[in-house]
Amino acid sequence: MRKLFYLFIGLSLISIQACDDGDIITVELDFEDTFSACEGVSDLVLYKTKEDPSESLSVLISNYTLDEILETGTNDTLSVEKSATFYYRTYSDASLPSALFCSDIPEEVNITSSEDDDCIAEILTVLSKDDNDGILAILEDVNGNGDLTDDDTDGDGLPNYIDMDDDGDNILTADENPDPNGDGNLDDAQDTDGDGIPDYLDDDDDGDGVKTRDEENDSQDQRPNNDTTNSLIGADYLNPEIKTTVPATAYREHTVYNTYLVTVNLQGISLSFLSQDDFDFGVLSDSGLTSTTKITPDFN
Repeated sequence: MRKLFYLFIGLSLISIQACDDGDIITVELDFEDTFSACEGVSDLVLYKTKEDPSESLSVLISNYTLDEILETGTNDTLSVEKSATFYYRTYSDASLPSALFCSDIPEEVNITSSEDDDCIAEILTVLSKDDNDGILAILEDVNGNGDLTDDDTDGDGLPNYIDMDDDGDNILTADENPDPNGDGNLDDAQDTDGDGIPDYLDDDDDGDGVKTRDEENDSQDQRPNNDTTNSLIGADYLNPEIKTTVPATAYREHTVYNTYLVTVNLQGISLSFLSQDDFDFGVLSDSGLTSTTKITPDFN
Protein backbone atom coordinates (compact mmCIF):
# COMPACT_ATOMS: atom_id res chain seq x y z
CA MET A 1 0.00 0.00 0.00
CA ARG A 2 1.38 3.39 -0.89
CA LYS A 3 2.42 5.53 2.06
CA LEU A 4 0.96 8.95 2.63
CA PHE A 5 2.57 11.98 4.17
CA TYR A 6 -0.10 14.43 5.19
CA LEU A 7 1.46 17.78 4.53
CA PHE A 8 -1.28 19.48 6.50
CA ILE A 9 -0.72 17.30 9.62
CA GLY A 10 3.08 17.18 9.85
CA LEU A 11 3.65 20.92 10.05
CA SER A 12 6.10 20.54 12.96
CA LEU A 13 8.52 18.95 10.49
CA ILE A 14 8.24 21.69 7.92
CA SER A 15 9.65 25.19 7.76
CA ILE A 16 6.67 27.53 7.41
CA GLN A 17 6.72 31.13 6.33
CA ALA A 18 3.34 32.60 7.14
CA CYS A 19 1.87 35.69 5.56
CA ASP A 20 1.38 38.83 7.56
CA ASP A 21 -2.19 39.97 8.03
CA GLY A 22 -1.60 42.77 5.59
CA ASP A 23 -0.34 40.59 2.75
CA ILE A 24 -2.38 40.41 -0.44
CA ILE A 25 -2.67 36.95 -2.00
CA THR A 26 -2.96 36.81 -5.77
CA VAL A 27 -4.30 33.44 -6.96
CA GLU A 28 -4.81 32.25 -10.53
CA LEU A 29 -5.37 28.49 -9.93
CA ASP A 30 -3.79 27.67 -13.27
CA PHE A 31 -3.44 23.93 -12.63
CA GLU A 32 -3.56 20.91 -14.94
CA ASP A 33 -6.88 19.14 -15.51
CA THR A 34 -5.51 15.94 -13.96
CA PHE A 35 -4.71 15.12 -10.35
CA SER A 36 -2.88 12.36 -8.46
CA ALA A 37 -3.74 10.35 -5.36
CA CYS A 38 -2.01 8.87 -2.32
CA GLU A 39 -3.47 6.79 0.46
CA GLY A 40 -2.50 5.91 3.98
CA VAL A 41 -4.02 3.24 6.17
CA SER A 42 -7.56 4.50 5.65
CA ASP A 43 -7.34 8.09 4.40
CA LEU A 44 -7.04 9.36 0.86
CA VAL A 45 -5.46 12.53 -0.49
CA LEU A 46 -6.12 13.84 -3.98
CA TYR A 47 -3.66 16.49 -5.06
CA LYS A 48 -2.12 18.54 -7.83
CA THR A 49 0.90 20.83 -7.78
CA LYS A 50 2.42 23.46 -10.05
CA GLU A 51 5.49 25.67 -10.22
CA ASP A 52 6.14 29.27 -11.17
CA PRO A 53 4.64 30.04 -8.77
CA SER A 54 4.77 26.93 -6.57
CA GLU A 55 1.28 26.01 -5.39
CA SER A 56 -0.74 22.95 -4.45
CA LEU A 57 -4.37 21.96 -4.27
CA SER A 58 -5.27 18.93 -2.18
CA VAL A 59 -8.35 17.16 -0.90
CA LEU A 60 -8.36 14.97 2.20
CA ILE A 61 -11.04 12.29 2.41
CA SER A 62 -10.93 10.38 5.69
CA ASN A 63 -11.68 6.68 5.96
CA TYR A 64 -11.63 6.12 2.21
CA THR A 65 -9.30 4.29 -0.18
CA LEU A 66 -8.48 4.03 -3.86
CA ASP A 67 -9.85 0.50 -3.94
CA GLU A 68 -13.24 1.83 -2.84
CA ILE A 69 -13.18 4.43 -5.63
CA LEU A 70 -12.87 1.57 -8.13
CA GLU A 71 -15.80 -0.47 -6.78
CA THR A 72 -18.06 0.27 -9.72
CA GLY A 73 -20.41 -2.69 -9.23
CA THR A 74 -22.50 -4.47 -11.85
CA ASN A 75 -23.34 -1.34 -13.83
CA ASP A 76 -19.65 -0.37 -14.17
CA THR A 77 -20.34 3.02 -12.56
CA LEU A 78 -19.78 4.50 -9.10
CA SER A 79 -21.29 7.82 -8.04
CA VAL A 80 -20.66 8.82 -4.44
CA GLU A 81 -20.40 11.93 -2.25
CA LYS A 82 -17.84 12.14 0.56
CA SER A 83 -17.16 14.72 3.25
CA ALA A 84 -13.73 16.21 2.58
CA THR A 85 -11.37 19.07 3.34
CA PHE A 86 -9.96 21.23 0.55
CA TYR A 87 -6.48 22.79 0.94
CA TYR A 88 -4.74 25.52 -1.03
CA ARG A 89 -1.07 26.33 -0.33
CA THR A 90 1.68 28.45 -1.81
CA TYR A 91 5.41 27.91 -1.35
CA SER A 92 8.56 29.99 -1.62
CA ASP A 93 10.41 26.98 -3.04
CA ALA A 94 11.26 27.33 -6.73
CA SER A 95 10.37 23.66 -7.22
CA LEU A 96 8.41 21.17 -5.13
CA PRO A 97 9.56 17.62 -4.28
CA SER A 98 7.87 14.94 -6.34
CA ALA A 99 6.93 13.08 -3.15
CA LEU A 100 5.40 16.10 -1.46
CA PHE A 101 2.21 14.21 -0.59
CA CYS A 102 3.44 10.63 -0.81
CA SER A 103 6.53 10.25 1.34
CA ASP A 104 7.30 8.23 4.46
CA ILE A 105 9.64 10.99 5.63
CA PRO A 106 8.43 14.58 5.08
CA GLU A 107 10.60 16.70 2.82
CA GLU A 108 11.19 20.26 3.96
CA VAL A 109 9.26 22.92 2.10
CA ASN A 110 8.51 26.55 2.86
CA ILE A 111 4.79 27.29 2.98
CA THR A 112 4.03 30.96 2.47
CA SER A 113 0.25 30.78 2.70
CA SER A 114 -2.36 28.16 3.48
CA GLU A 115 -6.14 28.07 3.46
CA ASP A 116 -8.61 25.21 3.85
CA ASP A 117 -12.34 24.60 3.98
CA ASP A 118 -14.72 21.68 4.45
CA CYS A 119 -16.50 20.57 1.30
CA ILE A 120 -18.28 17.68 -0.38
CA ALA A 121 -16.33 15.63 -2.91
CA GLU A 122 -18.50 14.22 -5.68
CA ILE A 123 -16.70 11.20 -7.12
CA LEU A 124 -17.75 9.62 -10.41
CA THR A 125 -16.02 6.45 -11.62
CA VAL A 126 -16.81 4.84 -14.95
CA LEU A 127 -15.31 1.50 -15.96
CA SER A 128 -14.75 0.83 -19.65
CA LYS A 129 -14.00 -2.69 -20.89
CA ASP A 130 -12.60 -3.75 -24.24
CA ASP A 131 -10.98 -6.73 -25.93
CA ASN A 132 -8.46 -4.76 -28.01
CA ASP A 133 -9.33 -6.89 -31.02
CA GLY A 134 -8.91 -4.15 -33.61
CA ILE A 135 -12.61 -3.27 -33.71
CA LEU A 136 -13.99 -0.26 -31.87
CA ALA A 137 -16.46 -1.40 -29.21
CA ILE A 138 -19.21 0.74 -30.72
CA LEU A 139 -18.86 -1.23 -33.99
CA GLU A 140 -19.47 -4.54 -32.20
CA ASP A 141 -23.17 -3.76 -31.79
CA VAL A 142 -24.19 -6.54 -34.17
CA ASN A 143 -27.88 -6.21 -33.29
CA GLY A 144 -27.80 -2.49 -33.96
CA ASN A 145 -29.86 -1.68 -30.85
CA GLY A 146 -27.24 0.40 -29.05
CA ASP A 147 -26.74 -2.26 -26.35
CA LEU A 148 -23.33 -3.95 -26.52
CA THR A 149 -24.12 -6.44 -23.78
CA ASP A 150 -26.58 -8.53 -25.82
CA ASP A 151 -24.28 -9.16 -28.80
CA ASP A 152 -22.69 -12.59 -28.28
CA THR A 153 -22.11 -14.21 -31.66
CA ASP A 154 -20.60 -17.47 -30.35
CA GLY A 155 -22.84 -17.77 -27.27
CA ASP A 156 -19.88 -18.19 -24.91
CA GLY A 157 -21.21 -15.70 -22.36
CA LEU A 158 -18.87 -12.89 -23.40
CA PRO A 159 -20.41 -10.03 -25.41
CA ASN A 160 -18.48 -9.37 -28.60
CA TYR A 161 -16.95 -6.11 -27.35
CA ILE A 162 -15.04 -8.00 -24.63
CA ASP A 163 -14.63 -11.24 -26.59
CA MET A 164 -11.22 -11.60 -28.26
CA ASP A 165 -12.69 -14.39 -30.43
CA ASP A 166 -16.14 -13.22 -31.50
CA ASP A 167 -17.14 -16.35 -33.41
CA GLY A 168 -15.60 -18.88 -31.00
CA ASP A 169 -13.44 -20.55 -33.66
CA ASN A 170 -10.22 -20.28 -31.61
CA ILE A 171 -8.78 -17.80 -34.09
CA LEU A 172 -8.51 -14.40 -32.41
CA THR A 173 -10.62 -11.71 -34.05
CA ALA A 174 -7.51 -9.52 -34.40
CA ASP A 175 -5.96 -12.28 -36.56
CA GLU A 176 -8.97 -12.50 -38.90
CA ASN A 177 -8.50 -9.09 -40.54
CA PRO A 178 -11.77 -7.49 -39.42
CA ASP A 179 -10.58 -4.04 -40.56
CA PRO A 180 -7.68 -4.53 -43.00
CA ASN A 181 -6.97 -0.83 -43.59
CA GLY A 182 -7.86 0.33 -40.08
CA ASP A 183 -10.37 2.94 -41.22
CA GLY A 184 -13.18 1.83 -38.89
CA ASN A 185 -15.27 0.56 -41.82
CA LEU A 186 -15.78 -3.20 -41.53
CA ASP A 187 -17.23 -3.62 -45.02
CA ASP A 188 -13.83 -4.83 -46.24
CA ALA A 189 -13.40 -7.42 -43.48
CA GLN A 190 -11.76 -10.65 -44.65
CA ASP A 191 -14.31 -13.21 -45.93
CA THR A 192 -12.35 -16.25 -47.09
CA ASP A 193 -15.26 -18.33 -48.39
CA GLY A 194 -17.19 -15.36 -49.81
CA ASP A 195 -20.40 -16.31 -48.02
CA GLY A 196 -21.12 -12.76 -46.88
CA ILE A 197 -20.09 -13.49 -43.30
CA PRO A 198 -16.71 -12.00 -42.38
CA ASP A 199 -14.20 -14.48 -41.01
CA TYR A 200 -14.26 -12.94 -37.53
CA LEU A 201 -17.98 -13.80 -37.28
CA ASP A 202 -17.85 -17.05 -39.30
CA ASP A 203 -17.27 -20.34 -37.45
CA ASP A 204 -16.34 -22.09 -40.76
CA ASP A 205 -14.00 -19.66 -42.48
CA ASP A 206 -13.24 -21.70 -45.60
CA GLY A 207 -16.77 -23.10 -46.02
CA ASP A 208 -15.66 -26.73 -46.16
CA GLY A 209 -18.27 -27.97 -43.68
CA VAL A 210 -15.76 -28.41 -40.85
CA LYS A 211 -15.82 -25.80 -38.13
CA THR A 212 -12.64 -23.78 -37.98
CA ARG A 213 -12.04 -24.68 -34.34
CA ASP A 214 -12.02 -28.40 -35.30
CA GLU A 215 -9.52 -28.07 -38.16
CA GLU A 216 -6.44 -29.23 -36.28
CA ASN A 217 -3.95 -32.01 -36.97
CA ASP A 218 -3.12 -34.79 -34.49
CA SER A 219 -4.23 -33.04 -31.29
CA GLN A 220 -6.12 -30.00 -30.05
CA ASP A 221 -4.19 -27.00 -28.73
CA GLN A 222 -6.88 -24.37 -29.43
CA ARG A 223 -4.68 -23.00 -32.24
CA PRO A 224 -6.06 -23.98 -35.69
CA ASN A 225 -3.79 -21.36 -37.29
CA ASN A 226 -0.66 -23.42 -36.54
CA ASP A 227 -1.92 -26.48 -38.49
CA THR A 228 -0.76 -26.33 -42.12
CA THR A 229 -0.83 -29.23 -44.57
CA ASN A 230 -0.08 -27.23 -47.73
CA SER A 231 2.31 -24.35 -46.99
CA LEU A 232 1.56 -22.78 -50.39
CA ILE A 233 -2.06 -22.21 -49.43
CA GLY A 234 -1.73 -21.64 -45.71
CA ALA A 235 -3.41 -22.92 -42.58
CA ASP A 236 -5.89 -25.76 -43.05
CA TYR A 237 -8.81 -23.76 -41.62
CA LEU A 238 -8.52 -21.45 -44.67
CA ASN A 239 -8.05 -24.31 -47.19
CA PRO A 240 -11.37 -25.85 -48.31
CA GLU A 241 -9.50 -28.86 -49.75
CA ILE A 242 -8.29 -29.96 -46.31
CA LYS A 243 -10.87 -31.32 -43.87
CA THR A 244 -8.71 -32.97 -41.22
CA THR A 245 -10.80 -32.88 -38.04
CA VAL A 246 -9.86 -33.00 -34.37
CA PRO A 247 -12.92 -31.88 -32.38
CA ALA A 248 -12.30 -28.89 -30.15
CA THR A 249 -12.83 -29.33 -26.42
CA ALA A 250 -12.09 -25.83 -25.07
CA TYR A 251 -11.97 -22.14 -25.92
CA ARG A 252 -8.82 -20.07 -25.75
CA GLU A 253 -8.16 -17.88 -22.75
CA HIS A 254 -9.45 -14.35 -23.20
CA THR A 255 -8.08 -11.07 -21.87
CA VAL A 256 -10.42 -8.21 -20.98
CA TYR A 257 -8.82 -4.76 -20.69
CA ASN A 258 -10.27 -2.54 -17.96
CA THR A 259 -9.90 1.24 -17.82
CA TYR A 260 -11.31 3.41 -15.04
CA LEU A 261 -12.16 7.09 -15.54
CA VAL A 262 -12.36 8.90 -12.19
CA THR A 263 -13.52 12.51 -12.00
CA VAL A 264 -13.98 14.65 -8.90
CA ASN A 265 -16.13 17.72 -8.39
CA LEU A 266 -16.03 19.71 -5.14
CA GLN A 267 -19.09 21.39 -3.68
CA GLY A 268 -19.28 24.31 -1.28
CA ILE A 269 -15.72 25.73 -1.26
CA SER A 270 -15.31 29.09 0.45
CA LEU A 271 -11.82 30.58 0.76
CA SER A 272 -10.70 34.21 0.89
CA PHE A 273 -10.08 34.21 -2.86
CA LEU A 274 -12.42 31.45 -4.02
CA SER A 275 -16.10 30.79 -3.36
CA GLN A 276 -17.71 28.19 -5.60
CA ASP A 277 -20.66 25.87 -5.29
CA ASP A 278 -19.03 23.60 -7.87
CA PHE A 279 -15.30 23.28 -8.47
CA ASP A 280 -14.05 20.81 -11.09
CA PHE A 281 -11.00 19.19 -9.49
CA GLY A 282 -10.27 17.16 -12.62
CA VAL A 283 -9.50 13.61 -13.74
CA LEU A 284 -7.45 11.14 -11.73
CA SER A 285 -4.17 10.11 -13.34
CA ASP A 286 -2.88 6.84 -11.87
CA SER A 287 -1.30 3.70 -13.28
CA GLY A 288 -3.68 1.63 -11.15
CA LEU A 289 -6.62 2.73 -13.31
CA THR A 290 -5.83 0.12 -15.96
CA SER A 291 -5.90 -3.62 -15.45
CA THR A 292 -6.63 -6.88 -17.23
CA THR A 293 -8.89 -9.81 -16.44
CA LYS A 294 -8.26 -13.34 -17.73
CA ILE A 295 -11.33 -15.40 -18.66
CA THR A 296 -11.72 -18.81 -20.29
CA PRO A 297 -15.38 -19.24 -21.31
CA ASP A 298 -17.17 -22.49 -20.70
CA PHE A 299 -17.00 -24.55 -23.88
CA ASN A 300 -20.17 -25.21 -25.85
